Amino acid sequence: MTPAARLAAAASVLDSIAQGRAPAEVVIKAWGAANRYAGSKDRRAVAERVYQVLRARGRLVAAMGGREDGRALVVGALAFLDKLSLEEIEALHSGEGYGPRPLSKQERARIAAGEGDQPVSTAASLPEFVAEDLKATFGDRWGEEAQGLMGRAPVDLRVNGAVTTVEAVAAELRGAGLSPEPTPWSAWGLRLPSEPAPNVQALEAFRDGRIEIQDEGSQIVSWLAGAAPGMTVIDYCAGGGGKTVALAQMMMDETTAASRPAEGARSSWSPVGADADEAPARASVPGAPPLPAGGRLIACDVVQKRLDNIRPRLERAGVAADLRLIGQNGGGVEEFNGKADLVFVDAPCTGSGAWRRRPEDAWRLKADEVERLHALQLRILAQAAQLVKPGGRLVYVTCSILSRENEATAAAFEAASPAFRPLPIRRVLLNPALTDAARDRFADLADGHRLRLSPASTHTDGFFAALYERTS
Repeated sequence: MTPAARLAAAASVLDSIAQGRAPAEVVIKAWGAANRYAGSKDRRAVAERVYQVLRARGRLVAAMGGREDGRALVVGALAFLDKLSLEEIEALHSGEGYGPRPLSKQERARIAAGEGDQPVSTAASLPEFVAEDLKATFGDRWGEEAQGLMGRAPVDLRVNGAVTTVEAVAAELRGAGLSPEPTPWSAWGLRLPSEPAPNVQALEAFRDGRIEIQDEGSQIVSWLAGAAPGMTVIDYCAGGGGKTVALAQMMMDETTAASRPAEGARSSWSPVGADADEAPARASVPGAPPLPAGGRLIACDVVQKRLDNIRPRLERAGVAADLRLIGQNGGGVEEFNGKADLVFVDAPCTGSGAWRRRPEDAWRLKADEVERLHALQLRILAQAAQLVKPGGRLVYVTCSILSRENEATAAAFEAASPAFRPLPIRRVLLNPALTDAARDRFADLADGHRLRLSPASTHTDGFFAALYERTS
């Protein structure tokens, strides 16, 4: 493909992303599959252009006079991000071959006019209501936080301590031509640069369960929960299962590594014992070793497909969990009411903390969706709280940077739940899965029992955690 044809392709992909709800990554892959003539370098160039535009979308829309179509955004990127001259941009828009048509009079005028003095929120390329929330939360640092949210993310890995060590995996990855570095906060984390993008799932270490792809922030909130051998732990909103497997790792001990199932010793899985009203399904992962000291891990979700996706992750890691399909009103785990040592609530949220991985989601989010999620989070917390035994722990987590989903939800739960007292973050920082640097940093960042992580402050995805103990 010529450079001009790549620009036309990027504009087409951007239009497809805007017209649907699929992640940009999925749309880009679909374009590549439908256009076999595009080589690997072409696909990479198109993807890089698409993500460049998505990360600067607000700024480019303003610069192009409010136009939101893919062509206008690509033209704006050439002018205001790449800093090409009008003549250079016109040469790429000759209309020849598969390249884009010539620039219009209006497009030339926009390029000639420059960006002008844009509001700071526009330059940050975030919706106005998000920018206002960041200002209220971070004060003068909000611009740095906004920039971090739209930056590029590295590839973080969690080493499966049930079967190997960080040092062994790091050596294995270096042998595969990669450049892993220890993550600063998670003692089980390794970090790979995003460029060139590594194909982690093709690695033997991934296929055999020695590593899992998991952002360091996700690892941190899993470690702060305090899962340990012998506990009854409920992952109440298991989702894709990344934190489920991390919790299972904390519930194992050194005796379990040798009992990992042999490769190929995996059998089929199906839900049993469904209730007609709430439709819970329950199953353990066949072939996985039992948790030590009578411990039990229950992973719950309201969507069967999500639970199905957890099964291969558990199998790869060689750990066990019961998988429960629960009803919208929380039915399906009533036998654990007042019995769980730890209930981990990774609540449904906007996912705004991961916008550096999915920048297109920033412009799909509306303020009323945040309000809907806030109400849902409160309902889920009220359901999950019933499962915690006296003296047990409740952990509320989001992958969000919005205060309405974080501090506001935590405060509303606290006001309605006098049986739960805040558990200071400082009291859980001795977890050996955290580094010494993490203990110092998080002690400074914590607001009592609450902790915020963000791309700018901790170089992780944005996460929020609030910890509670049940007193009665």
